[in-house]
Amino acid sequence: MAKKKLLIDLSILKNTNCGLGQVALNYGKYFKEQYTPNPEYDVYLLVPESFDGVFGNNVQYLTINWWRKHFLSLIPKFDAWHAIHQLSHFRPVNKSTKYVLTIHDTNFMYEKRERKQKKLLAKLQKKVNRADQIICISNFAKKDTERFLQINKPLKVVFNGVEQLDRGEASKPNFIVNEKEFFFTIGEVKPKKNFHVLLPLMKLFPEKELYIAGRTGGDYTEKILSIIEKENIKNVHLVGMISNEERIWLYKNCEAFLFPSLFEGFGLPIIEAMNFGKPVFSSQETSLKEIGGECAFFWENFDTVHMKSIIDTNLKLFKEKPELSLNNIKHARSFSYSKHMMEYETIYSNLITNQTI
Repeated sequence: MAKKKLLIDLSILKNTNCGLGQVALNYGKYFKEQYTPNPEYDVYLLVPESFDGVFGNNVQYLTINWWRKHFLSLIPKFDAWHAIHQLSHFRPVNKSTKYVLTIHDTNFMYEKRERKQKKLLAKLQKKVNRADQIICISNFAKKDTERFLQINKPLKVVFNGVEQLDRGEASKPNFIVNEKEFFFTIGEVKPKKNFHVLLPLMKLFPEKELYIAGRTGGDYTEKILSIIEKENIKNVHLVGMISNEERIWLYKNCEAFLFPSLFEGFGLPIIEAMNFGKPVFSSQETSLKEIGGECAFFWENFDTVHMKSIIDTNLKLFKEKPELSLNNIKHARSFSYSKHMMEYETIYSNLITNQTI
């Protein structure tokens, strides 16, 4: 009997600078470095042409071309198909293909206007209706999915895998202007990241620097730059996009990681920072308290004095108790890609062999 065929949609590799692109890249690294072929099925990766063959010989490749992008019916039939996020243009056309859909968040229900919300919700509902198995990346994401969508099939939580960046090469960025201790944060500079609350906070830490890394542009970036200029804040730096090596250096050398975000389906950066044993100060919004657990320090509100007090108290505690750094590393390791993929491989096998999930 011919082996079954599983397609994993990594088409988002066209943009490895975004969070989902990094997830896809780490899937690829897993198949190249850790994967043992399954006797029940062959794995095919749907990738841009530039990634053909990049992830080793234990998988096969289906590359994206103009015809496959515009005529989905030209994609060969697969027994199972995994969309690793809900935004992909690609989907299985054949009705017999088992479809695994991973939902990262429904942030558009908070960020968009009503007309756009309805359009995006209807689009996602169609994918949910087609799916045989729905995966959410956190219990918060699961709760929101059940809140906004009509769900009448299995829904399971599989936490995101987090790459162990501390094993990678580090490169000191050119924008590091002095030897002062510094705080670090990262994310696309959008209102949901709530970075502006860090500006008055840093006025209370004149002896330290804050580096905000991530894609800039738009009204929110202009708002932050305007506040920095008007209030003459010298120790906050919007540094834009950074390389992976620079990101590693900043995590490795920062005094603490600050993350005041308002909307996160998972909150990947707080686990990345914990991989380096760093203290993490975070909002407790959406998924962040769930993912940070007992290892992160949470602000109850964004009052500047309160935020500074939480940082001062717990930075001192962190320096006095080295075991807290070790606890953070242990917590971060629990989100390994090997554990993440092991859960998915069980789901794949059960779907392909028609077992109960």
